[in-house]
Amino acid sequence: MIDITYGAAPSERTAVALGYFDGLHLGHIGVIGAALAQRELKPAVFTFNCDTTLPKFRSPEDIISFENKRELIEKMGVEYICAPDFAEVCTLTDEEFVRELLHKRLNAGFACCGRNFRFGLGGYGTPDRLTEIGAKYGIAVQIVEDVCLDGEMISSTHIRELIRKGEIEQANRLLGYELRFKLPVVSGNRIARTLSFPTINQIIPKTNVIPRFGVYASYVSIHGKNYRGITNIGIRPTVVDGGETVMETHILNFGGELYGEKVAVSLIKFLRPERKFAGLDELKEQIAKDIAEIYNIERNVK
Repeated sequence: MIDITYGAAPSERTAVALGYFDGLHLGHIGVIGAALAQRELKPAVFTFNCDTTLPKFRSPEDIISFENKRELIEKMGVEYICAPDFAEVCTLTDEEFVRELLHKRLNAGFACCGRNFRFGLGGYGTPDRLTEIGAKYGIAVQIVEDVCLDGEMISSTHIRELIRKGEIEQANRLLGYELRFKLPVVSGNRIARTLSFPTINQIIPKTNVIPRFGVYASYVSIHGKNYRGITNIGIRPTVVDGGETVMETHILNFGGELYGEKVAVSLIKFLRPERKFAGLDELKEQIAKDIAEIYNIERNVK
């Protein structure tokens, strides 16, 4: 996938999916699918880089990082991406947005968006306005309707609520893939090694939605290979008093060092709340029980 955020416009006409795509859930995937369906045009996505956008412009808590969003978009078959910081384009009027970004930067012949998409200064640009302005520049427009699952409209707000409650299986269904954190591995206190359950430690950024504190079945991707894991998200009350929130994962059947590497951890199922044990022996016994349980859990989405 070619990033044209600050590069030259494609020589080919493009079909552009427009959206912030926070979480890139099934509804967002439907919008991008509309662009991919334009076989005579090159598929492209216009979005925003949530990792650099100023707090007053961004969503309250990102479901996934921009890096994860970009990887998922590329896997869908999108050939071009334009992802400026929102602050760089928020002063454009709705017509300037279409002319400068869609027409000139993306060489669009087609654009699609959700019913709630807004663009241009003050967010006054609506999908209907996009259709009107697009016609002036030879850009056909499709408004993609909301996607429902089990009679309920899919939304990022609802998915955030599910994640906060630890209802990961339902959140994953609405996302269409497993909630995934790809973060650097940092040094821990190494206490888990003394329990015969070494872990990797990762810090979830404050800008991301934080899953319910507790223990999860997980999968860990390392150098192209997937391993089962057991992940604790919280403050580790048995071994740390008042410590920072961390994501701590024991990777089954893996013994290498990963310090400094970015490792992807996908949450599969909430197993139990985080709690303080009487001592390390009781904690070790519970971890063994958790590991026995995760071997019976199958992946529903990938």
